[in-house]
Amino acid sequence: MRVALTGAGLRTASVLSILKQAVPATEFVGYFDPSPSHLDKLGRDIPRFDSVETMLSTTKPDLFFVGSPNSFHLEHLRAGLQSDVPHIFTEKPVVISIPETMELARLLREHDGVRRVMVGLVLRYSQHMLDLRRAMNEGVLGPIASLEANEHIGPYHGSFFMRDWRRKTALSGGFMLEKCCHDLDLYNMITGSRPVQVASFGGRRSFVPEHAQTTSKEQEILQVKKTVWEGTDDPFHADGDIVDHQTAILAYETGASMAFHTNINVPDEHRRFCVIGAKGMAEGDFLRGYLKITRRDGSVYADNDYTSDQYDQRGSHYGADHMMIDDIVAYLEKRTEALPVSITDALEAGVAALALDEARMAGTLLDLSETWAEFDQFGLRD
Repeated sequence: MRVALTGAGLRTASVLSILKQAVPATEFVGYFDPSPSHLDKLGRDIPRFDSVETMLSTTKPDLFFVGSPNSFHLEHLRAGLQSDVPHIFTEKPVVISIPETMELARLLREHDGVRRVMVGLVLRYSQHMLDLRRAMNEGVLGPIASLEANEHIGPYHGSFFMRDWRRKTALSGGFMLEKCCHDLDLYNMITGSRPVQVASFGGRRSFVPEHAQTTSKEQEILQVKKTVWEGTDDPFHADGDIVDHQTAILAYETGASMAFHTNINVPDEHRRFCVIGAKGMAEGDFLRGYLKITRRDGSVYADNDYTSDQYDQRGSHYGADHMMIDDIVAYLEKRTEALPVSITDALEAGVAALALDEARMAGTLLDLSETWAEFDQFGLRD
């Protein structure tokens, strides 16, 4: 498999290293990145190109991997879609605004993009979601009524967001989009619908100057994750504009509702969800590694401990990175017809995240009816 890539950072190197393990014949035929930071993890002497267009026309890859910072995704995806490369993989989040969403939707329609483009919303591939989907397909939960969920990350990771390029909404699209699009995608999937009304509250209360005095141990924790591009040293005085906590409420097309909370200064991390249906409920935590599904009569359908030796938890994302690559390889080799998540799903999750930030900044309940009407005109689900 011939792979060309843009954005030779840590995430790109991690995912493509797993691909190389799964398909040893993988050959990296070119890269575009003015300042690559992790190219050495993919091998030596990979040809460097000065533009994506030249790279794709010269190398004729089987797969184009888009791992550049978020603000460059639309430009790079446009180049990929307008080329004759058969398959494109893009990291999440796909684009950073509603106008970019609509422009990419147009490009996807014009260039057979729904079939050609895969996306790294890796949590859909997790064992948690495999088991939850199985229960839902068997009708264990019944129609979904309400959900509560969170993503709480530790100060070591939160500090990284405040020091990295991701601290600037113009580059990342905001924290809710950059980090929580995974979660919003899952709850679109679980409800089988999209949010139609959203409201949100949040701001900066932890990574602010008055909390800058730290112990030596805290300072060591805050510097665990290193920045590479557009980075700064001090998370408390940085020039970013993202929030460090946010609470959101969402009403879905099906009538389900959800409360979601995220915070990036949580010493004891967790990423929990509770899904309540008419016939049962599911409660789980990605970080703490469990899923319990209970029927309305109190009987337990599943009580899974994913930290046990029974389950494969290799690598990051609770083992889901390897599961994602396994599925993608099967898709590329035509051993399966579809993947658990599509580029359309990813764009819809992105719209939800962007709308939550719009509602937060405006201090209002935001109706998404017109946004979805515009998006649906591109017929990506036809």
